[in-house]
Amino acid sequence: MPDENISEKRMKRKTSPQQAALTDRTTIKVRFSEIDSMQIVWHGEYVRYFEDGREAFGKRYGLDYMSIYREGYVVPIVDLSFGEEAIVETRYIHSDAAKILFEYTIYRASDQNIVATGTTTQVFLNTNRELELVNPAFYIEWKKKWNII
Repeated sequence: MPDENISEKRMKRKTSPQQAALTDRTTIKVRFSEIDSMQIVWHGEYVRYFEDGREAFGKRYGLDYMSIYREGYVVPIVDLSFGEEAIVETRYIHSDAAKILFEYTIYRASDQNIVATGTTTQVFLNTNRELELVNPAFYIEWKKKWNII
């Protein structure tokens, strides 16, 4: 249930992607410490991968954290500090495919400003770790229960 304090205007976001002015691609190797009991990367590690990407971008284009610091600046990712409250809005995005899609927006509770956004895609694997291409029966029933289909 969305927080009543968030105005409808703030909850809508533009979906048109911006054109990238510069791009860097970096390869990472998944480490054992990053996987869960299903031997898949634990979802919390993706934020670390974003950081790896930002560091590689900075090194390539001369916009790394230490260069910025030497110029007298720091560049925090968001302006959210210890003790502050945040509101996490999770939106289920319907897909006919056998997958679960979510979009997330994190708001600073004090002023309702957006501090972060993200998306996740989850697929269904059977107990043999084989990809299911058809929606499982329980998932279809769940969608019906919530009038999604």
